[in-house]
Amino acid sequence: MDNGLLTALGGIGIFLFGMKILTETLRAAAGDGLRRTIARATTTPLRGTLTGALATAVVQSSTAVTVMTVGFAGAGLIGAGQALGLIYGANIGTTATGWIVNLLGFKLKLGTIALPAMFGAALLVVLGKGRWATAGKGLAGLCLLFLGLDLMQGASTLVQGWLGPDRLPGDTLAGRAVLVAAGVVLVTVLQSSSAGMALLLVLLGAGGISFGQAAALAIGMNIGTTLTALLAAAGGSRAMRQTALGNLLFYTGPAALACPLVELVSPLLHDTALGRDDQTALVLFHTGFNVMGALVFLPLTPRFARLLDRLVPDRPTAHLPALDPALLADPETALAAAATVADDLSAHIAAAVGAALAPTPDLRGLAALRSQAPGVLAELQGWLAQIDLPHDRPALRARMTALLHLTDHLGRLADRLTRTGALAVLPGDRQLTRTARAVGAAFRRPGLPAPRFDRLADLIDRRSLRHRRATLLREHLGQVSVPDLFRRTDAMRWLAHVARHGERIAHYRAELAGS
Repeated sequence: MDNGLLTALGGIGIFLFGMKILTETLRAAAGDGLRRTIARATTTPLRGTLTGALATAVVQSSTAVTVMTVGFAGAGLIGAGQALGLIYGANIGTTATGWIVNLLGFKLKLGTIALPAMFGAALLVVLGKGRWATAGKGLAGLCLLFLGLDLMQGASTLVQGWLGPDRLPGDTLAGRAVLVAAGVVLVTVLQSSSAGMALLLVLLGAGGISFGQAAALAIGMNIGTTLTALLAAAGGSRAMRQTALGNLLFYTGPAALACPLVELVSPLLHDTALGRDDQTALVLFHTGFNVMGALVFLPLTPRFARLLDRLVPDRPTAHLPALDPALLADPETALAAAATVADDLSAHIAAAVGAALAPTPDLRGLAALRSQAPGVLAELQGWLAQIDLPHDRPALRARMTALLHLTDHLGRLADRLTRTGALAVLPGDRQLTRTARAVGAAFRRPGLPAPRFDRLADLIDRRSLRHRRATLLREHLGQVSVPDLFRRTDAMRWLAHVARHGERIAHYRAELAGS
C-alpha cells in the first residue's frame, strides 16, 4: 500500500509538472496575440464564450484564462458582460484536458512512447533555438503528462486495496455534497483541475470509486478552480471583485443543477456510443454540465451583471480605478491598464483642445483639465515606474517604451494648455485663426488619426516661418506694434507645439493599438 501511494503521488507530481510546462509553453507560443485576441474578440457574451473556450483549450488552463479575465476587467478593457462570457467559455474549454487524457493517455496508451519522445524533446531543448526549443519544451511537458498518467495507472492496482467505493460517502444527495466539498479541497491542494480529473479517471478505471462519486468530485473540482481568481481579485478594484464573484457564482450554479441529475443521466451517458465505459462517461458528464451551465447563463448575462452590481457596491478609492495595485502582479495586464488610462486622458485632452479651438471657443474643458490632468499624470507615471518587465519579452518592452513616450507628450501638451494667453491673440490674426481652426478640427476627429496630424504638423511648421516673416514685415511697416509682434509669433509657436504633441500622441496611440 505504501509503495502504491508513493508511486501515485509521484505520478501526480510528474503530471502536474508536465501540465505546468505544457501550459507555460503554449502561453508563450500564443504570445502577446492571445491577450489581444481575448481583449478584442469579446464584443458580446456569446463571442466571449467562444473566445474563452478556444483560449482555454489552447493554453490548457482555465485558471490562467480566468485570472487574465479578472485582470482585463480591472484594467477596464472589457465590461461585465464580456468578462462573464469569457468565464463561461473557460469552463467549457477546460474539459479538453479530460478528453486528451482519456483518448490519448488511456485509449491509445501514448505513455509507452513517452520515454523515447522525451529524448527527442531534450535534444530540441538543448540543441535547438527559438521555435525549435519552444517545441521541445512543449513536447517534454506532454511526455511528462503521459508518464505521470502511466505511474498513476500502475499504482492504482495497489491503491485500490485500501480505497474503494464503500470507503467513500454513498451515492446520496448528502453523500454527493460531502464529495463536492472533497473535490474543492482536492483541486485546492493540487492547484490543477486537469490533474484532479486525471486522478479521478485513473481511480474510476481501477474501480477505486464509482461513477456517481467521481461525478460529484468533478463538480467540486470545478468550484475549486474559482479560488485562484478570488485570491487574484482580493483587495482589487470593483470590476475585479465583480468578475471573481461572478466566476464563483457561475461555477456554483451548474454544480447545484448537476448534483441531483447524476443518477438520472448516468444510464443515458453509458448508453451512448462513446460512453460505454465509466471513464468516457465521466468526461461526457463533465463536458455536458459545463456546456449546460453556459447555455443556462448566457441569456441571463445582463441580469447576472446587474446582480453583481448590487452584490459588489462601489467603494471610495485613492487611485484611478484602472490602476489597481493588484494588477501589478501581471506586467502585461499592468501595461494594459496604463494604456487604458493614457487613452482616456488622450480623449479628454483632445476634446478640450478641440472645443477651445472651435469657431465658437469653449474653454471649460481646458479649465477642468488644468485641475485634473496633473494628478492623473503623476499616478500614471508612478504606475509605470512600478511595472517589472521580464527581459525575455521584447514586445512588452516595446509597449512600455511607447507608453512612456505617450505619457511624456500628454504631460507636455497638458502643460502647454495651461498657457492660454495665446488663445486671446488668435482671433486678431486671420492666418492664426485659420491655423487654429485646422488644429481644433484635427483634435475633434474621432480616434486622433495619426496621418492627418502628421500632415497638419508639417504644414504648420512651414506656415510658422512664413507667418513670422510676414509679421516682421508688418511691424517694419508700422502695421503691428512690437509687443503685438511677439504675441503673434508666440501664438503661432504655441499652435505649432500643440499640433506636434498631437501628432506624437496620435502616433504612439496607433503604435499601442497595433502592438
